[in-house]
Amino acid sequence: MREIKDIIERHRLPLNDEKVTQAAIANALGLAGMKFEREVRLSDEDIVDFMIGRVAVEVKIKGAKAAIYRQLERYAEHERVASILLVTSRSMHLPALINGKPTLVASLSRGWL
Repeated sequence: MREIKDIIERHRLPLNDEKVTQAAIANALGLAGMKFEREVRLSDEDIVDFMIGRVAVEVKIKGAKAAIYRQLERYAEHERVASILLVTSRSMHLPALINGKPTLVASLSRGWL
């Protein structure tokens, strides 16, 4: 999960449109040789932006922190998800574990420093 975080934070990714950001992340992951799936349906209600192995990667540019956290909690309930990486331009911290699954936050702003 840390390797994915590092790849994302090394790039200057667009911060205005979530779909454009996701496409740029897919490009960065592909250039790094990472195999991933996009828009993975975990259930009728839950579609995660990327799955890299068993790591769920969710991209959030906007949204209330509480709503984002609740979404990640739902993802953590799924067997297919072993850990969660939140990719965001928001200043947001997560606990080390959500429902017993490790979490990390990748800052979209980091690539612009």
